[in-house]
Amino acid sequence: MKTTDLASKFGIEIETVGLSRLNIASAIAGVIPGSRIEGYDACSVIMQDGRKWNIVPDGSLTGAHRGPNELCGEIVSPILTIADLEMLQEIIRAVRAAGARSDSSTGIHIHVDGSRFEAKTLLNLVNMVHKQEKLIERALGVSHHRLNSYSKSINQEFIARLGTRTVRSMADLNAAWYGTQEAVRPSRYDHSRYHGLNLNSLFYRGTIEFRYFNGTLHAGEVKAYVLFVLAIAERALAAKSTSRARRQCDEQNVRWAFRVFLKSLGLIGPEFKVYRAHLLKNLPGVSSRKTTTVAAPAA
Repeated sequence: MKTTDLASKFGIEIETVGLSRLNIASAIAGVIPGSRIEGYDACSVIMQDGRKWNIVPDGSLTGAHRGPNELCGEIVSPILTIADLEMLQEIIRAVRAAGARSDSSTGIHIHVDGSRFEAKTLLNLVNMVHKQEKLIERALGVSHHRLNSYSKSINQEFIARLGTRTVRSMADLNAAWYGTQEAVRPSRYDHSRYHGLNLNSLFYRGTIEFRYFNGTLHAGEVKAYVLFVLAIAERALAAKSTSRARRQCDEQNVRWAFRVFLKSLGLIGPEFKVYRAHLLKNLPGVSSRKTTTVAAPAA
């Protein structure tokens, strides 16, 4: 796989603290030629092509009190493609240089265009993420706070419902997600959105949301996260079928197992070397081989 093979459109939400929203907007505008700023409390940076970077309040962030001088804000990107990754990285570097930072209250959410998915391929994605979820959470170092609140593991009742229903349509998946007999029209703030894999976003606005990521303003880490999500999407779209059987996280071989998963997604070769390193850096052990514990000889 090459970077250019990652064809899905995406969006990203980056939560920050330490800098006012107007100053965040100024930093973003500084790296986008011809852009302009609108607003004061909730701000927008409008690009020459009409796309908007919105910087909005978020009451879950450290120091949130709602006001134009509030030193925190969430950066909400416009629709992006793989060709926009360099711009995204420059924006992150500029915002960080201006004084923004991440802390335990911040996170990153990545949205993938759901229009490329039908029921079969969405089920592929759900199965794939469910199978590898414990490994994903371990590799990304998802904080206990996020796992217990904003980025919960996939609801096992949802998985159980998938096992007892025939899924032929998006309506079937919708009903399984919400635990209903028929598809429902969800609200934006439905409680089911607080999972690492958020399908409420798909049924509400048409994007599949990945919420597993702790906050960071490291441009390389953010790019690695985007590539990871887009690679999962491409694999789900291409697969004939996938298993949802939960994989347990073997701590002895967790680094090797995650590298094998990345390889299965096509994130191999020199082009992705730096980004694999970001995705593997929280994991102990070696990635090149599986370790087998040899039992001590009997006395």
